[in-house]
Amino acid sequence: MNKRFLFTFFATSVLAAWALLRTPPGRFVWRPRDPNAPCVALITGASAGIGAEYARQLAARGFDLVLVARRGDRLQELAQSLTQTYGVNVEVIAADLSQEADVARLEEHIRAMDNLAILVNNAGFGTIGRLVNSDPVRQQEMVYLHVMAPMRLTQAALPGMTARKHGAIINVSSVAGYVRLRGNVNYAATKAYLTAFSETLQNELLGSGVYVQALCPGFTRTEFHFTPDFAKHKPKPYPEFMWMSAEDVVRQSLDALGNGQVAFVPGLLYRVLVLMLRIPVISDTAMRVASLWF
Repeated sequence: MNKRFLFTFFATSVLAAWALLRTPPGRFVWRPRDPNAPCVALITGASAGIGAEYARQLAARGFDLVLVARRGDRLQELAQSLTQTYGVNVEVIAADLSQEADVARLEEHIRAMDNLAILVNNAGFGTIGRLVNSDPVRQQEMVYLHVMAPMRLTQAALPGMTARKHGAIINVSSVAGYVRLRGNVNYAATKAYLTAFSETLQNELLGSGVYVQALCPGFTRTEFHFTPDFAKHKPKPYPEFMWMSAEDVVRQSLDALGNGQVAFVPGLLYRVLVLMLRIPVISDTAMRVASLWF
């Protein structure tokens, strides 16, 4: 019995590792640009970082764009650059998706679109500090931005995508969704929601022609760690090998779109880490040890 158990455990572990660490090519159909009926990608949180990189790489693939973020001036600068470089049409919408009114306004805009091919739910932020000492309003805004906004925008986009039998929804989650460290309770919880939401939604959409991806990056070189919410955070001590560029993260995401890995982790290092965190004994021990320093 012990030998059979050990063999089963070993075989299951090997299969799980193989399934997570490999990266099959994506099956999403990248259609050639048609100036008379261009495909459109809508990206939230597009003014910087991963969102801006999605805008650049999707424009390079021939997509017209709808860029959404709070900072309209930065969106205008990016839009002008993309139009000049790639010859695509870019619409800019200034909106704060932690607020109900702006989410409702964007919902209506999405429902009226007849050529939306890709929705990237990227808008988000993080905070540092234990919940007992955190600003409750800021925590509520995070939960709304990471949970309610992506769910509502996705629901608004689905009727058109399923009717056309073509589309993709990318929810930018995080490796943090697998981590249970002190100091970012709601960030980890909301990212875990995005991953579970994406995996379950893909099951509902099997055979529809619509693909869902939860992008789960690790440390990425963006402005994320240099906002006022991270005033006490010092990213420099983390080793260089732990950081990925936004360009690599987005390129891997798009190349893997529709490859069957709904929760997609870019970078071999972070795939190995997530594999370990999915094993309860290892995960629990690692979190207890890590909590001594956080």
